[in-house]
Parts: sequence; C-alpha cells; structure tokens
Amino acid sequence: MIDKRTIVHKLATKYNLPLEVVADIVNYQFKFVSKIMKEGDFEAIRLPYFGKFSVNPNRVKYITKLKDEATR
Repeated sequence: MIDKRTIVHKLATKYNLPLEVVADIVNYQFKFVSKIMKEGDFEAIRLPYFGKFSVNPNRVKYITKLKDEATR
C-alpha cells in the first residue's frame, strides 16, 4: 500500500513543485470536508471519485441533545 508521503513526493517530483505545496493540495479536500461538517448544517459532501461523507443521524441527535442541555 502506498502512503501519503510517497504520493506527495512523486507528485512534487513529477510537477517540479515544493513538497509543502503538493501536501497542501493533497490535504485541501479533507480540510474542505472538515470545514463544511463543522459549520453544523450536517449536509452530506460528495468528493467525485472518492466518496460521500456524511454525519451519522444518531450523532446529530446526540449533539443536539447536548446543546439543549447546555442552554438550560
């Protein structure tokens, strides 16, 4: 199995870019998914050719319950 470092290194070499730039590009999609989920709308996010990310509905109920208890 190829790890992320190997992929970043191969892409950096192929496109003659600094490792940090390639690592930022590779990680951006995951930062985007994280940002959307943290906004609290709990909508599903689909990354083409990679998959669909969503929050478990039971987890949403649990978080809502905790928020309600905290405001009391």
